[in-house]
Amino acid sequence: MSMNYRSDLSVDENVLMALVRAAEIFKRVVSTVFRRYNLSFPQYNVLRVLDASKEGQNRITDVSRIMLVPYANMTGIAKRLEKNGFINRNSDPTDERVTMLEITQKGKKTLVKIENERDKNMLAMLQGFSEQEKQDHLDRLKRLIKNSQQIG
Repeated sequence: MSMNYRSDLSVDENVLMALVRAAEIFKRVVSTVFRRYNLSFPQYNVLRVLDASKEGQNRITDVSRIMLVPYANMTGIAKRLEKNGFINRNSDPTDERVTMLEITQKGKKTLVKIENERDKNMLAMLQGFSEQEKQDHLDRLKRLIKNSQQIG
């Protein structure tokens, strides 16, 4: 940093900017891991949702709602995941208008590999923080998010 520059940010602004920087660093680090497996951040999240769903499958509309992703975007994400063998797309046997997404063995195996790498990165980022400190940070961030939702 140049000696001619002195930040004029308030403590409040510095706190929020530090949160943004930490989030961007985390997203960049994990996205690098995802790319090695030919996945984007949203594609990875679809796999996580399906892996946590009963029998590894769920309706595309429910996955869209859980992820807060518009249905139109979800269709493209699902098509790319299917093309690469991570999921299967099928019609619901009880209502053929409904598309079901199902994680494949390849998808499950890929999640395990990614999570091992992701966990190493998270441990590195949270190095030196006690469990209590992490819980305190989480509680404060939840309050911040709640306050933010009241803005507009």
